[in-house]
Formats: sequence, structure tokens, C-alpha cells
Amino acid sequence: MNSYDSLGGNSTGPSGTAAVCHWLKHMKLYRVVLIVVICLLTLPFVFYNLLVHEESNVQHNDIHRTRSQLFTFEDVSPLKAADLKLRIDEMLRMKGTVSLELRDLESRRQKLQSDIGLYNQKIDELKQELARQQTELDRLKISVEQAQVAQREAVLRNTPELALPRALFSDTLPNELRQISVEQSRACKMSTCFDHSRCSLTSGFPVYLYDPDTTSVVSEGYDIDGFLKTTIKQTLGYNAHLTTDPKKACVFLVLVGEALTEHEIVKNNRYNTAQGGPERAISDSTTSYQSSLNVTRLRLLPYWGGDGRNHVLLNFARREIGPGTGNMLQGRTMDTGRAMLVQSSFEESQFRIGFDLIAPPILGPPGGDVWQECAPMLPARRKYLLSFQGELNGQNGTMGVAGPHGTDDTESDTVDEFIIEHLKEMSSGRTQDYFMLQFECVPATEQRSPSGLREWSLCGTDNSRKSVLKESTFALLLAPGGGSTSSTLLQARLYEALRAGAIPLVLGGDQVQLPYAETIDWRRVVISLPKARITELHFLLRAIPDADLLTMRRQGRLVWERYLSSVQSTVDTIVASLRNRLGIPPKPIPSVVAHSVFNSSFVPLKSDPVIDSEPEESLGPIEPPYPSPAFRRNYTATLVQSREMWNDWADPFALYPQLPFDPVLPSDAKFIGSHMGFRPIGKGAGGTGKEFGESLGGNYPREQFTIVILTYEREQVLMDSLSRLYGLPYLHKVIVVWNSPKPPLEDLRWPDIGVPVHVVRAPRNSLNNRFLPFDAIETEAVLSVDDDAHLRHDEILFGFRVWREHRDRVVGFPGRFHAWDVNTLDSWNYNSNYSCELSMVLTGAAFIHKYYTYLYTYTLPQAIRDKVDEYMNCEDIAMNFLVSHVTRKPPVKVTSRWTFRCPGCPVSLSEDDTHFQERHKCINFFTKVFGYTPLLNTQYRADSILFKTRIPHDKQKCFKFI
Repeated sequence: MNSYDSLGGNSTGPSGTAAVCHWLKHMKLYRVVLIVVICLLTLPFVFYNLLVHEESNVQHNDIHRTRSQLFTFEDVSPLKAADLKLRIDEMLRMKGTVSLELRDLESRRQKLQSDIGLYNQKIDELKQELARQQTELDRLKISVEQAQVAQREAVLRNTPELALPRALFSDTLPNELRQISVEQSRACKMSTCFDHSRCSLTSGFPVYLYDPDTTSVVSEGYDIDGFLKTTIKQTLGYNAHLTTDPKKACVFLVLVGEALTEHEIVKNNRYNTAQGGPERAISDSTTSYQSSLNVTRLRLLPYWGGDGRNHVLLNFARREIGPGTGNMLQGRTMDTGRAMLVQSSFEESQFRIGFDLIAPPILGPPGGDVWQECAPMLPARRKYLLSFQGELNGQNGTMGVAGPHGTDDTESDTVDEFIIEHLKEMSSGRTQDYFMLQFECVPATEQRSPSGLREWSLCGTDNSRKSVLKESTFALLLAPGGGSTSSTLLQARLYEALRAGAIPLVLGGDQVQLPYAETIDWRRVVISLPKARITELHFLLRAIPDADLLTMRRQGRLVWERYLSSVQSTVDTIVASLRNRLGIPPKPIPSVVAHSVFNSSFVPLKSDPVIDSEPEESLGPIEPPYPSPAFRRNYTATLVQSREMWNDWADPFALYPQLPFDPVLPSDAKFIGSHMGFRPIGKGAGGTGKEFGESLGGNYPREQFTIVILTYEREQVLMDSLSRLYGLPYLHKVIVVWNSPKPPLEDLRWPDIGVPVHVVRAPRNSLNNRFLPFDAIETEAVLSVDDDAHLRHDEILFGFRVWREHRDRVVGFPGRFHAWDVNTLDSWNYNSNYSCELSMVLTGAAFIHKYYTYLYTYTLPQAIRDKVDEYMNCEDIAMNFLVSHVTRKPPVKVTSRWTFRCPGCPVSLSEDDTHFQERHKCINFFTKVFGYTPLLNTQYRADSILFKTRIPHDKQKCFKFI
């Protein structure tokens, strides 16, 4: 077989491959070249036919494949350039169309993404709304549970709900009874000589005054001081206990003195205008004492009833302040029946303890502010350690004469001489202390004791004695001799010492009685020593620290201002003392009627409140309005807290709906027998945030609070503030004090916040209106808020919970302090800078007890309220002064908030440059009125218990953001 045969054969495998290789090895070179040339010429035509055939089958929308084939065609066939250009234009047109389609798709994609975002936002809002509704549902469940508990309490209640009782009065005049003997009269007690049947516990203690202008019980030639007749009628007219119906009267007041002869009345040496003011009278009477009281006329009084029961004889000393004056029974045995006697001077044998009453002489004005008469309380130690000005009367002609109880006056002379000598040695000894001791009057006094009583008369004038006492740390009061329980001169010295801020030192205090001793705790005011302690006197005075000195001085001024300073205070104190004996509560304090700014026919427009976007948390149940129980301690407060009422609060004259000083039950009492009204946390088991938010807990029963907003022509700011109160737990109502003379716009829409909103018309534009005790305020807790204050709900609720534990203090948010002026070193500055100490909490956002609104309106000196009106400023400083003065405690600041105004609100008065200058002046003026600065510093604020505390993940904090 030749080579061709081998090539065309069908052999396979290794033998065929070997044959090909063998053939190529023996092939000629020219043949190989020829074969290559033929292939190069044939292949282009084959490729061209393939491309043309393939291009006809390509789809028009396959851009990338067409382009690649075009490039191949361009490379292969440059002869078709015109066709290629057309194809390129076509391709570019297709590209533009595709780009438009891509942009349209991109815009659709973006729109879909935006829609997806909106739907996601709506989903989040729905989730928040679901959470809010779930929280609201939880609130409603809690509210239902609380309502069920309240219903069970109402069903199980077995004690009466005390409130102001209906008064029960006597409806008959005193029956005519047989006259009692003088011995029986001297032995009178409240149990034997007083008719309690005329004085029901619910009577309110009605008091009847015999008109001194038409009813006279003095002897011929005498007449009662005209000033006393006028002022007693006037001041009693202001007293809530006065009645004009003798059938209802519990006691009958008879003015029997001061009675003077016609000559003494004409002389009128009590108020000597030539000497520039009131001066004490100097009695020059050397005749024997003669009583001015006519017993026959006394018994002919229309309601005397034969024995004078329930009658009170008022014998005031005013113009005659001398030895032996002020006692209408001096040296006489006079039958006054079962009548009580009120006067400043008593002999020991005359005074019936627990029946008669010692009252100070009338030495002050009829009423009004008396702070101008007082000296500053600072410094604690004054120029003189001890002062005394007086001259002993009753020595001549009485030496060696036995006293009323068999006491030899020679012994008293010896003791008095020893005391005088020791005091002189003490003042002239080697000591750094200064004394002002004057035992003889220069010029000599004309005062004489008509009855021979041993008593120290006054030296100089009222102004001269006042100037000495204002520079004295202690004022010496020497007890009268002759068996006197009290004397007018002693009471006058006590009055003058307390007025000047000198601490009275009564030497012989174990022998005398001070005014209103049944109720006033004189141990907090006066240092009372027996005469035998004279040798230890200097040591004792030096041993008293400054804090005790100022405490006694402050208490002395409090007693003087409230009980001794004026005719009004004296009359009110006498009535209150008699009422206190009988255990009858005083009349309720009057509230200010809240007159609506709208007329009765106008209905203000309502609008839905704007729901705040603050984070929601369960802060407490939404309850129906629940006013604080009022007048629940009508009869027990005067029993349990009588001492505090007379000596700490110095306000026994009125009955308050509630007090911030009410006693607190033990912790176990709210689970054992006294559970009414209490809402313990976790029903007593405690708990964290969830259980905490369901109940108030604490040491007091459930209660709510009232918000008082003072506003002036800022309607939109007010509406925004009201809207933010929607859904606030424990809110009872909102009182809007409309200070503007213009009424609100008729088309003004008031947000419906779920609780009543009372818009009260203010009597005039005054910042004092913020603290008026409106009758519409029915809760103990009052949140005073500016109309531009922006507080979150959790902040308000936390402040309310803190106030419940500090009911007697100002509890709020913006803290300020009073800073000592280091430049002048004699005044205070108001400071609002950030500080680690504060002494005030501004009442633009603070909780106070309603009790303090009564004190601010009725007790605070009028000069302070006038200063607030003058500056249109400082009412918050005045309230802080008042509360700190009453409690001697600083305010309580809550949370870290230092400012509280809403962003974007209009500029308020506090932004004025003169605002701070006026507040500097206010602090210094208020200090002058009070006699000292009652503000106290504090260095802490209140935060919730679990604040910044790490707790397990399954527990909640008390407040999420506090």
C-alpha cells in the first residue's frame, strides 16, 4: 500500500498516528508551502460567509453581541463603512432609549424606597401609638383597681367624715340665780363658776360685748378711757367670735377699766404729742387707793344672771403705768360673783389660777404692722450684757411691816439690798462685759405706791428706755414685793424688753405669773431665776451660746408681735385663751372667693389638646377628682398640738382645713386598722418602677394636687402650657389667675385636658394674687407655676411625691440663693448663678401647702406685700422668707433642672436688667421687716431612689429620666 492509501484508510489507534507522522516526515517542502497558501486564500471567504449568515440571525435588542460583531466586521471588512455608520447611529439611538428607560426605572426605585420609608415611619408611629395605648390601658386598669379599692373603703368605713359642723347655740338668756358669797367667789374654778351649757363644742365660742358707751359699771366721777372704749369695740368687731345676740353668747365681756377720774382724763398724759410720741404716765397720786368699780351697777347688767357666771371683766391698764396700778381690787374685798377677771396686776390672794387671766397693759397701737417698733435681732451679743433702769418704791413707811401672808418685809429689804449691791459689784468688777444698771432715776421719779407695795418704777421716757434696751442682750426684771403675783410695771418691762429684742431675765421669777401662762411657754422666751441665784447670774449669762440667744430673741419677738404688741393682738389673745380653756376650736379661716372671669351665661370654647411627644411611661392612674379631706382635726388639733399652735406657729386664732404639721401614722398602722386611703407600693410588698407607678405609697393617704397659674395677657403661651397638662396623673384641677383687667378673647379655645380649669378674675394686677387662698383650691398640695414654665409630667409627679414627704417646705425646681455682699459687708445680694448651695426655690415652679397661702395673705406683714406690688417682683422671695421663718428649714430642690422656661416663649419680667437690682433690695427689706434673715442654706437636691443605680434588666427604675 502506498502513502495515500495509508492517509485515506480507516485505521485508528496508534498505528494510524504513526503513519501520519511517517508521511509528514517524507513530504516535500514545496508541498507544505502550497498547502499553507491555499489555506490563507480560502479562509477569509469562509469567515465572511459565516459572519453574513450569522448577522442575519442576530436579534435587534442584543446590543452587546451586535457591537462585538460590528467590531469584528470593521476589522474584517473596511469596505462597508457607510453601513457601519448607519448601524452605529442606530446603536446610539438605542442607547439613548435604554438610558431613558433606566432613569425612569431609577426614579421608580427611589419612589418605592421613599414609600417604604414612609410605611416604616407609619409602622413605628403605630408601634408608639400601640405602646401609648397600652400604657393608657394599663393606667385605666390601675384606675379601675384604685376605684374598686376606694369603693370598698367607702363600704367598710366605720368612722364619720368630719367637716365643719353645724353650730349649736344657746337660745335663752342666762337664768336669774342666787348671788354667791365672797368666799365662794374667791374659790371659783371653771368647774364651779362657769356654765358650760352655753358653750357647745360646735358653737364657735360666740362672745358678746356690753357696749361701753351705753353700759357703765364704774363709780361716779370716773370714766373709762375713751381710747380704750373705741379701740376695744373696733378690734372686737374684727374678731370672728363676736356676736350681737346675747342669747347665743357663751361669754359676756364687760369693759371695767382703765377707769380714770375726770382730772386724769383731761390731763391725758398717755399720748403726749409735745414729746413726739406715746409716753408712759407717771402717777403722782399719793392718796389711798380707791376702786373705780361700782358693784351695784355691775349686778344690774341685763345678762348678769344674779351671780355673774360666764362674765369676763376686762380691766386694762394703759395710761397709768405705775406702782400698784392696774388692779381694781387693790386693798378691797369686792364681790364680783362668778365673773372672771382679766387685768395685768394681781395679788397672790386675789388671783384664781385657771380662772382669772393675766393680760399685759395696752401699750401699743390699735393694730396693723408693728415691725417698725422692733430692733434687729443681730448681732446676738449687744453692747450691754445686762441693763436695768428703775427705782424701788414702797420702802418708806413699810419697813418691818408684815406682808399679806405674814412675810416680814424686813427680810425682803435685806434681800433686795444684797441683790443691788451684788449687781453693782458685778458691773464694776474686772470683766470685759458692759452693764447698764441704774437703781435711781435721774431726775428722780414722782411715782409713788399708794398701797405701799415694794415695786420698781420706770425711769426716763419710753424712747430713752427703748434706746438702752436695743443695745442690751438681757433686760433685768425684778419681781415686785408685797405678795404680788403680777404687776403692771412688771408686765410693762416685759413688753418693752421683748419689743427691743432684749431677753428678759426675771429675778424672782418663782414668785410671779406672766401673761397667758396657760398657753405661752415662757421658758423659751424668758430666763426665770429665784433671787437666791443672784451670785450665779453672771456665770449663767456668759454660758448661753449665740444660737440660744438668737432662738430666745426670735421667740420673744414672735410672742410680742402675735400676743402683746397691739390692742388687736391683746383682745384676740384674751378671746383665744378663754376659748382654749373650754377646748372649743376657733372659727375657720376665711378663704378668698374665686370669681370666674367669665359670666354665668358664657361657655368658653374647647379644643383638643396637643399631645406632647415626650416619652411615655406609667406615672400613675388617672383618677376622678378627689379633694383633700378638710377639717378632720377640728377638736384634736387644739388638744394634741396646742403648745405648737401657740408657741411654734403662733397662730391659735383660726381653724385651718389642713395643716402641714399633721401627725404621721406609724408604718404598720396603714395595714392594721388604719388602712383607709393608703395606697402602699405593691400593696405593701414594695417594688420597682412598675409597682411604683401604680400607687402613691409614702406615709400619707392618697391625695391630689392643684396647679395655680398666674398669667397676664399671654394667651397663646397659656394655652400651650395648659395643653401640656393633658393626662397628668393626680391632678385635681387647674386655677388660672387672670391678672389682666381685660377679659380673655371670646374666640379663645381652651384645651380640654381632662380636669376642670377655673379661670379666676383677680381683684387687681398684683403678683400677690399668686398666693391667694382661693376656695376653689380643694387640695393641700398647690403647684405654683408660671404661665411659661415647661415641666415634663415625670418631673411634676416626682416633685409631688417629694413634697408629700416635706409638706411643710417649699419643694420645687429652680434653685436660688442669697449671697453676702463682700464689698459692703452689710447687705445681701440675690444670686441665680450655679452654686453648690441654695436657700430659695422659686415659686414659678414649686409645690407649697395651701396653709402658707393663708399665712401669706393674712399674717405676713402688709409692708412686704406692698413692696411686692411696688416692684412687681419678689413674691417668690417673700414666700421663701415666710416658710423658712415658720419652719426654720430650707427648701427642697428636685431634679437637676436649673431653668424651667419654655423655649421660644416671649420675654418675661425676669429678663429685665432691673429685675436683679430689685431682688437685692427685696431681700434686704424683708430682712429688716423680719428682724433677721430666716433663709437657710441647703447643699443637696432630691432625686429618685434608683437614679443612676444599676438594676437587673427585668426591673424598671422609679422614673426613666429622673
